[in-house]
Amino acid sequence: MFEITSGKIDGALKVVVYGPEGIGKSTFASQFPDPLFIDTEGSTKTMNVRRFPKPTSWEMLKNEIREVISAKPCKTLVVDTIDWAEQLCIKSICDTHKKTGIEDFGYGNGYVYEKEEFGRFLNALEEVVEAGMNVVLTAHAQMRKFEQPDELGAYDRWELKLGKKTSSQIAPLVKEWADMVLFANYKTYAVQVDEKGKKFKAQGGERRMYTSHHSCWDAKNRQDLDPELPFDYDAIAHIFETAPQTKALVQSTPEPSVSVPEPQPEVFEDTPARAELNIPEGLPKALRDLMQQNNVDESDIRLAVSQKGHFTYDTPMTNYPPDYIDGVLIAAWEQVYAIVKENQKVPF
Repeated sequence: MFEITSGKIDGALKVVVYGPEGIGKSTFASQFPDPLFIDTEGSTKTMNVRRFPKPTSWEMLKNEIREVISAKPCKTLVVDTIDWAEQLCIKSICDTHKKTGIEDFGYGNGYVYEKEEFGRFLNALEEVVEAGMNVVLTAHAQMRKFEQPDELGAYDRWELKLGKKTSSQIAPLVKEWADMVLFANYKTYAVQVDEKGKKFKAQGGERRMYTSHHSCWDAKNRQDLDPELPFDYDAIAHIFETAPQTKALVQSTPEPSVSVPEPQPEVFEDTPARAELNIPEGLPKALRDLMQQNNVDESDIRLAVSQKGHFTYDTPMTNYPPDYIDGVLIAAWEQVYAIVKENQKVPF
């Protein structure tokens, strides 16, 4: 038998905030409860916020999300921005399949690979929400000429700025995934005209955000917000106010404490502690970041690679071909790291 419930279900929310460059998307996102940034483009350098190291690869970005799921270090995870994250995704796919660009796959297969991979990325962010943390994705906006087939004329429309040919694949996924899509823009209040009645100068420029769908932009919300609001976090803060923790009404008599020895961590004699990691400077930064982040030494990689028969153990990593480093060590880091952990006898 299935239990039937009714009423609203409170929980963390998935928010997309997009708008033209410089309007203040990062600042807006920084006002959500206890935010932690994954800054893919370095736009928070001048902001006093907590942030992960800038991800230099798609695998590093996914590792940072896994850490959020397991450690729960914040109340809001901000990925700033998803259009830069998409570029990491595309590079990972191309490196894995040894392609120079997403269109080199032919017959649109590259876009299918990206849609599947980005779908898995959104599923990981869903796990963040299920763990009780809000997720905010910021994105740039781009204007596109839009023509209705059954009407005369055309008009400009604001959309998520994703890849020129991938936006039709990825943008719908992102918008469907989100609970709230907010479009921020500068509002023009008046246009001055000269004595001949010709328009020549716009006036105004107040920052506004739009919460409902319009023919000129995408937006949505499920919280009955006004269609247009000031682009200020205070306008939506009431949605994210956390309820106070429930306190016990009756104080029970404490039971006598029992001393229980704490479990000792399992130690493996074959895994010596490293005072310093040996990571060659000649390697790409994306690979060095992954090795540093996961405490992986050059000897670990050389052992894993030699076990697969790709190169002998005494081959320095700096001698590995660039396509092997990009297409295997970085793009398939999860599989490489699994071999390293097995060799180190560290449980998953």
